[in-house]
Amino acid sequence: MAEAVISKEKNDAEILVDIKEIIQLKNVELIHLQFVDIEGILKSITVTVDQFDDVIEGKQMFDGSSVKGFSPINKSDLYLIPDYSTFAVLPWTIEEGYSEARFLCSAANPDGTPFEGDTRNVLKRTVERAADKGYSISVGPELEFFLFKADENGNPTMELGDNAGYFEPSPKDFGERVRLEIYRALKAMGFIIEASHHEVAEGQHEINFKYADALGAADMSTTYKWVVKTIAQKFGLHATFMPKPVFGINGSGMHVNMSFFKDGENAFYDPTDDLQLSQEAYQFIAGLVENVKSFTAITNPLVNSYKRLVPGYEAPCYIAWSASNRSALIRIPAKKGMATRVELRCPDPSANPYLTFAVIASAGLDGIEKGLQAQAAINEDIFHMTEERRAELGIDNLPGSLVEAVNELENGEIGRKTLGEHVFSEYVAAKKEEWDSYRTAVHTWELTNYQSKF
Repeated sequence: MAEAVISKEKNDAEILVDIKEIIQLKNVELIHLQFVDIEGILKSITVTVDQFDDVIEGKQMFDGSSVKGFSPINKSDLYLIPDYSTFAVLPWTIEEGYSEARFLCSAANPDGTPFEGDTRNVLKRTVERAADKGYSISVGPELEFFLFKADENGNPTMELGDNAGYFEPSPKDFGERVRLEIYRALKAMGFIIEASHHEVAEGQHEINFKYADALGAADMSTTYKWVVKTIAQKFGLHATFMPKPVFGINGSGMHVNMSFFKDGENAFYDPTDDLQLSQEAYQFIAGLVENVKSFTAITNPLVNSYKRLVPGYEAPCYIAWSASNRSALIRIPAKKGMATRVELRCPDPSANPYLTFAVIASAGLDGIEKGLQAQAAINEDIFHMTEERRAELGIDNLPGSLVEAVNELENGEIGRKTLGEHVFSEYVAAKKEEWDSYRTAVHTWELTNYQSKF
């Protein structure tokens, strides 16, 4: 094959033939076996191409006790199972007669069974649950990020990479050059890029890639974050997916567009309905509304996440849905037919995409299975409503802090049901530890406001 891009339309045997051709064509010498920990942080083990046969047979072992949220030390041996469809040559490594490649992998136990602590396996289980009901899941995530200037040691400063505004081009948007190189790298790795632009806040950017099946979209989200950071570094910049790095300006979101398909048709579309939504779409929305407080700790996983979910910065903090209202938590984009989808606007890009897509799909499935009825759509500007008006309309709030969100996760059903006992317990423990570290630390705000006064 002429191109170094894997076709997802082929079976594993055909893909393997293509991979071997690419390795020879591109003179691949090193292969990075990538996976994520419980927080979605990318990890990697690098092997030489001479180990290729062992890699594809799933013989690469690693120490799971050294990975956050994985195995205890007495059950630490795990194996990496590469997903052939994720093979890609890394464009920034290509030199004359040399290049490197990667696989994204799932973790397996020594007996070959899927390791329950691997969050990629969590999403696989949710995909299988949907398939048992006759549905396939389509996901289109939108991940925003900030670019900060780095110091001489490559560490991030608080100086933003540009002072441009929404949709502004160069010369004000210095990030345009960076986005172009990110686009080129992603395209070479098989992404279909749909749009690229400067976001609302200074130094904030977004590059949109085409939707995919749930697992493919989570793999692309993980890859996207890695590529953005890698390319930014080459420009002396630091890219961050931290949800609220700067006070007083917009934070970064990861809006998640999701559709269910059945028999090749969009199950959320009904041309006879006033909003062209099917009964399943309304039930899916109802499932999100009922469960969102219980899964916010997954979709918004950091202490910092709740600095973004406040009024005044376009981030939804009130639980409501609408066909067009961008102040609502759940929105139905205008495109219909095969493009009909439900957009959840609260997630942020620090979230583990495998867990995020799993809990959103699981909550929607719950709504369909239980036949839940969606509450009335809210078409007023919720951001500018009075508290009394919101109460009158029955509009609830998302959790206001990480500790509130973790409590909701523990007390709800959707987290344990979707994540499984291992990931659920490890995740809750990690988030409680994070909150306790934050709670007991002395912060700059306290010193500024209290040190000289008392």
